[in-house]
Amino acid sequence: MFTSVSSRSATAYQRVSVETSVSGASPYQLVNLLFQGLLRHVGAARVSLARGDLAAKGEHITKAVRIIDEALKPALNSEAGGDIAANLSGLYGYCSLRLTQANLLNDEAALRDVLRVIEPLADGWKGIGEKVGN
Repeated sequence: MFTSVSSRSATAYQRVSVETSVSGASPYQLVNLLFQGLLRHVGAARVSLARGDLAAKGEHITKAVRIIDEALKPALNSEAGGDIAANLSGLYGYCSLRLTQANLLNDEAALRDVLRVIEPLADGWKGIGEKVGN
């Protein structure tokens, strides 16, 4: 019924840490944080599924879908981004679909598909930052 003080403290610390990271971040850094969070939640969903913890799996997948649908997709500028933005939008849509399937069907392969798509994007984004000094 109640959470321990140390658990509440850890949660509060994590929330403050994330808020501090976000408030001082450049647009590049924000997208980088989103990719990191997405990969973290998909990985945690895989671990939860393997353990049979379906509630935790569902929570992590929900958070991953929200990162895609409420942050990464809306950040795309279709006018300035042209084909690249359109292609990214398609990839994000595919990932949202596969995450939903993974959640409904407890499908490990669907989670691997999302990682297969997102990891190269995240690595590429990280590489861009290294070149432009962000």
